[in-house]
Amino acid sequence: MEYLRRHLEQPIRQAATYFKAILLLGARQVGKSTLLSHLFPEMKNFVFDPIQDLYNARKDPDLFLQSFPPPLILDEVQYVPELLAALKRRMDQTEQKGQYFLTGSQNLSVLRSVAESMAGRVAVFHLDSFTPEEILGHGEECGWLPRYLEDPSYFYKDRSKIPSTFYPLTEFLFRGTLPGTVELPTSQISNYFRSYLQTYVDRDIRGQEEIRQLAEFDRFLGLSASLTAQEINSSQLGREIGITPSTARRWLDLFTFSYQWFELSPFHGNSIKRISGKKKGYFKDSGFACYLQKIDTPESLAVHPRLGAIFETWVVNWLHQQCASIPLESSFYHWRTAGGAEVDLILEKNGKVYPIEIKCKTNLTKADCSGLNAFRKTYPHKKIQPALIIYAGTEVYQLDEQTLAIPWTLL
Repeated sequence: MEYLRRHLEQPIRQAATYFKAILLLGARQVGKSTLLSHLFPEMKNFVFDPIQDLYNARKDPDLFLQSFPPPLILDEVQYVPELLAALKRRMDQTEQKGQYFLTGSQNLSVLRSVAESMAGRVAVFHLDSFTPEEILGHGEECGWLPRYLEDPSYFYKDRSKIPSTFYPLTEFLFRGTLPGTVELPTSQISNYFRSYLQTYVDRDIRGQEEIRQLAEFDRFLGLSASLTAQEINSSQLGREIGITPSTARRWLDLFTFSYQWFELSPFHGNSIKRISGKKKGYFKDSGFACYLQKIDTPESLAVHPRLGAIFETWVVNWLHQQCASIPLESSFYHWRTAGGAEVDLILEKNGKVYPIEIKCKTNLTKADCSGLNAFRKTYPHKKIQPALIIYAGTEVYQLDEQTLAIPWTLL
C-alpha cells in the first residue's frame, strides 16, 4: 500500500525540534509506526513484544539504551515500562531535542508512567484512523472544522465549495477508516476485523486485566457496539449480560484506555432546566462497530436500524480528529433535556459555543432544527455561534437564519 500522508506529520516534526521525546498514542493498526518510519526513515526502530524481551530492554534498560544511542523509534513501549525511567535518566544527560520517538496503544499504563517520569520532556500526540482528507491524499490539510471555529460564517460567505467524490456512504461506514481496510475488497472486510478483534483481545485487553468471563466479555463487546452514539447506563449494560455495574464500567474503561471507545460529557452551561447527566459513548471506528454488531455487508447496513448511530459515530470521530491539529483543542459535549430535546455535539472554545447536529438523511427540513432552537432558548446569554447540520446529502444550503446544512463529503 502506498503511504498516505497524515495530518500529524508537520506537528510532530515541529515538536521534535523543541522536545526531547515524542509520544504517539493510538489504537493498534492506526499507522503509528508507519507514520514515524516515514518521517524518519534513517532512524533505528525497535518494536517491543509482550512476551519476548527484545535485547533485554526489560531486564537491563540502561544497557539497552547505552547500546543503541538516539535518535530511536521505540514502538509499543507499554510492553517495557522498565524502560521509561531509564529514558528519563538518559535524556537528563543532554539537552538534545528529538532523541526518542515512542508509540503506545494502551494509554493507562503508558501515560501514567510518562507523566511521572518524563514530564516537560515529552510531547504527546494522538493518532486515530484515516480521515477522508488523508484517504484522498490531502493529509497536509486539516479539514474545515478549524475554519468554522475561527469564523462560523465561513460557509455562509462561500458556498462555492463542491463536495468531494467519495465512497457511497454505507460502504464507507461499513469498511471503516483503519489503514488496513482502505484497499481491501469489501468481501474481505469481515475477515480483517475478525483478526483485528482476536489480536485486540489477546494483546490489549488481556495485557491489562485477566478476564475469565470470556463469553460475557464477547457479548459485552457486541452490546457496547450496539449502544454507540447513545447515553451510557453501566447498570443497565451490566444487567443485559449478567455482570455487575462496576465490571461493566471497568470494561468500558478498558476500551477507552486502548483507544477503541470514548465518551462525551453532557453540556450543562449552568442552566436551571433539567439536563441529562449521562455521558454519551462512541466506538472509535465505524467498521469495527459494524463488525461487532454482525452487520456483514454495506447493503445490510443500509437497512439496519442503527445506521443513524453508525453515521453519528463516524462524524463525531471525524470532527474530533480535525481538532487534533488545533493548538488549543475545543471541548466536546452532547446536550439533552429531560423533555427529549437534544443536540448531538456541542463544541466550546474561547467562551463561544458551537452546536452541531448530525442527521443520516438526504433531505432536511426546518423541523430538523428543533433541537438547535431549543438549545438556543435554554441558553440565551451564551455566545452561541451559527449552527451546522451534517447530513447524508450532497449540497450546502441554509435551513434558517442560524443553521446551515453541510454534506458529509465536504472536505
